[in-house]
Amino acid sequence: MSYKIAAPDEYLAITGMNIKNVLITKTAWVWPFQKCTRFSVQPHDYGMNLQAMTKEKLQFLLPVVFTIGPDVNARGANSRAARNVSSDGDHANDEDQGDALMKYAMLLADSSENSTKRADGTHFLENIVKGIIEGETRVLVSSMTMEEIFTEREVFKKRIFRNIQGELDQFGLKIYNANVKELKDAVGSTYFQSLSQKAHEGATNQARIDVAEAQLRGNVGEADRRGHQERQIAKINAETAVQKTDRDVERATAEANLATQKTVLNRDVEIARIQATRATESRDEDLKKDVQIKRAAAELERLRATDVVKATIAREATQQAADAKAYEIEAEARAQFEQANMAADAALQRQLKEAQGLSAMAEAYAKMGQAFGGPDNMLKYMMIEKGTYVQLAKANATAVQGMQPKISVWNTGADAGSGAGGQDSAATMRNVYQLLPPLMSTIHDQTGITLPEWQFGKLPADQQQAVDRAGAASPRTNGKK
Repeated sequence: MSYKIAAPDEYLAITGMNIKNVLITKTAWVWPFQKCTRFSVQPHDYGMNLQAMTKEKLQFLLPVVFTIGPDVNARGANSRAARNVSSDGDHANDEDQGDALMKYAMLLADSSENSTKRADGTHFLENIVKGIIEGETRVLVSSMTMEEIFTEREVFKKRIFRNIQGELDQFGLKIYNANVKELKDAVGSTYFQSLSQKAHEGATNQARIDVAEAQLRGNVGEADRRGHQERQIAKINAETAVQKTDRDVERATAEANLATQKTVLNRDVEIARIQATRATESRDEDLKKDVQIKRAAAELERLRATDVVKATIAREATQQAADAKAYEIEAEARAQFEQANMAADAALQRQLKEAQGLSAMAEAYAKMGQAFGGPDNMLKYMMIEKGTYVQLAKANATAVQGMQPKISVWNTGADAGSGAGGQDSAATMRNVYQLLPPLMSTIHDQTGITLPEWQFGKLPADQQQAVDRAGAASPRTNGKK
């Protein structure tokens, strides 16, 4: 027992025990009482130079080459996976089951391998194939004419292929390729040579005719083209001459126009140059005249300015001195007035604040006054307690220390300074009004300020004259500018 494996281009044919007919496979276990044969399925070329006779009794040689080999695709009933040979089918009762490889293995395989061992040394398979090809080709050629073979080469090839394939099927062979070469004359026949000479002579004659016609067309065409060329050249030369004449006329006209324009432009340029020169000279004279006029005016202004400046300087100096003096007086008066106003405002504000404080303390002092037996007693007590008398004395002494104050003492009535407590109720108001005129004189003497007459009365005659003289010397009147 052994395991057999076939090459890619081989098959195994196994017969013997447990095999009814022949088993075609690639691999198999070979058991005792079984025989395994290898056979190749490679196709081979079979070339022949057949001598055949057509329907017209014309003999010729037909070179053909056929590529033939076992048909590995037509497996028939054996192509089934189960390989049930007892199943029904077209080849169920056939010995080979319709398998082309089985046919080949049964009929030709052994002979193809052992043909070299035969005594006669012939190739058995090649003889069978060539015999089939030669017979079928001669039968087909004898039924056709030479013209049909030439004109219907493809049909002839297909018919040979079909007829030979039908014979090869019974051996399990297949035509893979069929090549029919060029037909040749048989020995002693000159048919194809004559046809070739005829065709050659016809082609030669036709070629000579074609050459002559071509030469004729070439000569005629050349002459026609030459004449057409000469006519076109003459036409172009004539048109060129006409156009050249036109261009010369246009050029002459353009040159004349150019000369005219140049003359006009030169004239305009010369006129413009002369006008520019005259305008320049006129403008120069005008400028000289303006310069002289401006020089005279400048000299006049210079002289005038010299005197005017001197007068102006003197006037401005005097004016500035007067203004400075007036400003000094005015500034001094303004400062005194503002100082007085500020002092008055400060005193007024202080008095208002004090009045507010006093009004707030009045109620408390009223209660205290009741406790001391009256306001006078309470006031005396407060001044004594706080040392007010001592402080007033020190303040007065400090204020008048080193000063020479003007002290004005006046008496307003017979009862002035008596301290009598029995005067009438109108005495107080009378004393106040009697106090105003001396008060105005005192204020004027000490501060130089004259109070309004409508508010405080009129000054004495001698003092009023002094005030009028002082008002004439300065712009201050009634304490205002």
